[in-house]
Amino acid sequence: MAENIKKKNDDESIGRFVLDIIIMFAILMGIYYFIFSFFLSNETVSGPSMQPTFENGDRLIAVSHFTPKRNDIVILKAPDQKGALYIKRVIGTPGDMVTSKNDKLYINGKHIAEPYLNNSYERRDHRLGELYTNNFTLKERVPKDEYFVMGDHRDVSKDSRYFGFVKRSSLIGRVVFRYWPFNQWKTF
Repeated sequence: MAENIKKKNDDESIGRFVLDIIIMFAILMGIYYFIFSFFLSNETVSGPSMQPTFENGDRLIAVSHFTPKRNDIVILKAPDQKGALYIKRVIGTPGDMVTSKNDKLYINGKHIAEPYLNNSYERRDHRLGELYTNNFTLKERVPKDEYFVMGDHRDVSKDSRYFGFVKRSSLIGRVVFRYWPFNQWKTF
């Protein structure tokens, strides 16, 4: 009889253990879903427009609630392609006048350093006697609640130089962490 009670208790404890694991898994999945629905997003880079900062296939975490600042790397709804997302760098904020001349960026007439552009793509263009960022001057200041964005791989990026300013409501996340590939973890 004592063996039957011990066997019954063992069966109950295994059943309880399995039930506890299922409940814990459901709670963790609920927390994960909640966090990634309202606060964070998990994104995959597609295309060369942010090379070499990001390569095709890099996996990123972005925060949803943020105040955009110059040089932030953002995920945005593509203004020229329904349902697509772009990854770009904020260059101009509301009220800014943006100019690029001879591969130097000027915001409101002041030269702004862009150390993230010191890469093999820029050096190749300069060796060939070409500009990495074509010369341009905005015709107007960046409007209120809008931003001027560009990709880091300037000679291939489709960005605000082509599709214009981006509304704040189209900026859906600020990149804070690259977790893939594992050997290139980095915070931004």
